[in-house]
Amino acid sequence: MPHDELLSLATNIATQAADLVALRRREGVAVADRKSSSVDVVTHADRESEQLIRRLLAEARPDDSFFGEESGASTGTSGLTWVVDPIDGTVNYLYGIPHYAVSIAVVEGEADPATWRALAGAVVNPTARETYTATLGGGAFLNGERLQVAEAVDLSEALVATGFSYLKETRVEQGRVISQLVPQVRDLRRMGTASLDLCMVASGRVNAYFERSLKPWDHAAGALIAQEAGATVKGWGENAAGIDFILAAEPSVARVLEATLAGLDI
Repeated sequence: MPHDELLSLATNIATQAADLVALRRREGVAVADRKSSSVDVVTHADRESEQLIRRLLAEARPDDSFFGEESGASTGTSGLTWVVDPIDGTVNYLYGIPHYAVSIAVVEGEADPATWRALAGAVVNPTARETYTATLGGGAFLNGERLQVAEAVDLSEALVATGFSYLKETRVEQGRVISQLVPQVRDLRRMGTASLDLCMVASGRVNAYFERSLKPWDHAAGALIAQEAGATVKGWGENAAGIDFILAAEPSVARVLEATLAGLDI
């Protein structure tokens, strides 16, 4: 299937799921379970959204593999895998903060950022009525308008987004790094939705984004969108972005920020 057709499917299904979770938010949200820690929550709407996405993808592409945050993996025979976050920014969603999204990407290969090749991705924020999309080699778009990363700036003038782990021990280390980084940049933003942070790099709303401990579904679509808007998206050194580290920024900003973070022993 051509990449544009894959994107159309991802976008249509992500939009349906986003409409559903926005409706559930208006009706009221309840915690269904906790995962890695007491503050890492999942709502009933997370599960309902993923069930909808998984069903619609299975109907349209029965031979593809699936990898979702809430329901795990299933193996197909086509060589393509759908990587899904049914609600990215669940804590924002729980509190009614209008900054959450449904993220769907389709990749060639297994659900491993180190080896996959992302082909298409969509990130839909229903509260802002914003749909970010990208295909490999086809550019990145916001509501149909082409995106381009912000121009290069000195690190001292860079607005940098980041995120924090749900694990207390990791948060302590992240706090240490942030305390040393904040005097070296324009300012920091912690908005709570990794997929949208990556899209904000793509749209030039922030100059850079970095984080540790992201899962594949957190960044599969957003990383492609940032990359197609002209950002460098990477892990440490020659490594691909993954659970250890992800950095996204205009290429020269990425080089300087990575070196700075390395000096802080992140």
